[in-house]
Amino acid sequence: MRPTVHDIAAEAGVSLATVDRVLNARPGVRQKTVAKVEAAVERLGYVRDVTAANLAKKRIYPLVFILPEGPNSFMRGLEAEIRAAMQRSPAERTSIRIETVPPFDAKAIVNILDSLDPAEVTGVALVATDTPDVTAAVGRLVENGVHVATLVSDLPGSQRIHYCGIDNLAAGRTAGGLIGRFRGGRAGKVLVVAGSMKLSDHMDRASGFAEVLAAEFPELEIVGPVETNDDADAVRQAVTAALEADAGITAIYSLGAGTRGLIEALAGQASRKLTVVAHEVTEHSRQALADGLFDAVINQDCGHEVRSAIRVLKARSDGLMPISAQERIRIDIFLRDNLP
Repeated sequence: MRPTVHDIAAEAGVSLATVDRVLNARPGVRQKTVAKVEAAVERLGYVRDVTAANLAKKRIYPLVFILPEGPNSFMRGLEAEIRAAMQRSPAERTSIRIETVPPFDAKAIVNILDSLDPAEVTGVALVATDTPDVTAAVGRLVENGVHVATLVSDLPGSQRIHYCGIDNLAAGRTAGGLIGRFRGGRAGKVLVVAGSMKLSDHMDRASGFAEVLAAEFPELEIVGPVETNDDADAVRQAVTAALEADAGITAIYSLGAGTRGLIEALAGQASRKLTVVAHEVTEHSRQALADGLFDAVINQDCGHEVRSAIRVLKARSDGLMPISAQERIRIDIFLRDNLP
């Protein structure tokens, strides 16, 4: 049987009200009595149920999510999951606010982070652009007592408490293994299309991809990565130009967004059989898989990422550590045959 506050009161020889005041660090208790209660807690091995205590106190967790704005389908799906969490706020005792910034705009992220009042915010989850000024702004917020988690794209070297996303190095390696096997030992070039190499997730995917090709598929040569800011028109233009300039390109790894532009570029090369691996199941990538235009799509569950961020920020606000197995975001691989 787990010890209760009644056991502590009996062990220390004090009232339940006194135990409650000591456990909640409220004034009005002599230091000698505080010591007796704390000694009883230690002897009994009492572990406080923080969740129940916060429920009893009707504690609310004010959280802020910072996302890039614009037409990026994955980000809009992520935003939809956050809005769904907002609908659950009464049950989960959260108060959630969404702030949007222009894509890859580090200054805009810094401005929002610096504008937050630590007295009014428990935690922040952000899709981070990996720059020194964003890292510094996260540090300032953490030093003022606000817990910060990164979402989708990490911020290595920062004081963030948790990263809610897939292992992007492993995702890139997965893409390399898929394309290498799909090509079946045939030589050729692989065009790598990225959004921005200022994002740690894009950098890690490109790095993991290159590692696998160099080690396991040396017959495949990498072209790029070309950066497109995840803009569909920029993707279309970059891919079209690369394919027209180099007949040796036999495969494409699109590690960012702008999938519509990739599909449009491939439509202009209908007679050319290309192996294509992209990221995230969206309306466009789903159709491209179904049509046989894409060979595989690597996906991450944005709903799981949002729920994970909320759990982690609430737990750390209570002085608890998250359950690592529960917060591990898996890498999903979808082919035309197993589309959800």
